[in-house]
This record gives sequence, structure tokens and C-alpha cells, in this order.
Amino acid sequence: MIVRLDVWGIRKSGVPGAFLRMATQRRVIRRIPGVQFAKLMGTGSGETFTMRDSDLTHWAILTVWSDDSGAEGFDDHPRACAWQDSCTEHACITMRPLVSRGSWSGHEPFAVPDTKAGPGPIAAITRARIKPHLWWRFWSSVPPVALDLRSDPGVLFTLGIGEAPVGLQGTFSIWRDAAALSEFAYRRPAHAEVVTRTHEVQWYAEEMFTRFQVLSVQGRYDGRDVLPAN
Repeated sequence: MIVRLDVWGIRKSGVPGAFLRMATQRRVIRRIPGVQFAKLMGTGSGETFTMRDSDLTHWAILTVWSDDSGAEGFDDHPRACAWQDSCTEHACITMRPLVSRGSWSGHEPFAVPDTKAGPGPIAAITRARIKPHLWWRFWSSVPPVALDLRSDPGVLFTLGIGEAPVGLQGTFSIWRDAAALSEFAYRRPAHAEVVTRTHEVQWYAEEMFTRFQVLSVQGRYDGRDVLPAN
């Protein structure tokens, strides 16, 4: 199983076309041979998980592939080329899932036996569907964690991702190694407090957390390399 996250940067004049592709490509992407799961998403800073974070000049497609060759061939697929032809930059991260808990739209797209992380960068996706009547309680708790995440010395890249402006929220992040991610997840006070409140309040209708071994990182995001040079 190979997982790709493609993020395209576009000019402001290309935003209407991006909205059109997001609306019309969902089923088509999922029908590509070899695709087991796919999500077309908007992006943002992920600082408050409100519409204030939205970045209309960056859009993402997450795909899960049954084999390496299919994942590699996605660059040449007409649907990907439609983004390539209109983008100003493109970043692609390929990964293998290591550990996954929870579900995404009722599916378990990264369901694999738990695997020990190898050396090198580790990626994580945390996403949730928030119960509507608990949105405001959730958002009041998120900013401290988001700020803590961006200041953590072990994080190399972060991106807010979402299928909708409200309620379906997630974060994609890349970490120096597995130890850095575990340090943040289990020992940083702000994150630990939110985990505790999550169990108490039960504000998610659905949630998922997955760790990945990063295989390759190509391209640029927001005018810079996704990963800093060694």
C-alpha cells in the first residue's frame, strides 16, 4: 500500500477552476485503477480550524494505492495533469502507513498490521468529524495545541486539511523521526490536555489518527522546500 498526498499551489485567478475540479473530480479520482481510497481537500494553516484558516491558493488530493506503479503513474493521469497545467507549484509526499486508529467517512483506508517505524521522517494525519453542537467548545481548545505544534522543534512541516470549511477538520504533519512525534503526542502539556478533554467531552462523531513512514518528498509548498535542507 502506497499513500500519496499531492498539494498544488495556484494563482488567485485559478480559484474558480479549483472549486470546479473539487466538485467534479471526486468520483472520477476514486475510479482510477489501483486507487483504494481518495479525498479531495482544501487546505489552511490549521491554527484555529475555522474558515479564517482557509488557503484558497492551495488544494490537496490524498490517494491510497494498491501498488507502487499505480501511485507513480498518477502524475500522468489526466485528472492530475489538469491541476499540473494550472498550478504554480506542486508538492508530493509518498508514504507507507505504520499505525492507524479510527475511521474516515466510515472507512479504514490505512488498515495495516502495526509496523515499527524505521529511521527518518514520520508523517501523521489527524482528522475528525466534529459534532455540530460541540463546535465552539472544540475550537476554543484548539489554538494552544496548534501554536504548540508549530513551535515544536521536532516538526518539519504542517498543513491543515479539510473536506469542508466547517466540521471536517484535519492536520497533516511531518516529523524529524518517530521519537519526536511521540514526544509531542504524549508529553507536551497542551496536547495532553486536549486528549483528556476529548475523552471527557466526546466532541468527535468520527476520528482517525495515522502514522506513516515517509518514502519521498518532492516539490515545493508556499515557495519553499517542504522539508528543510539537512
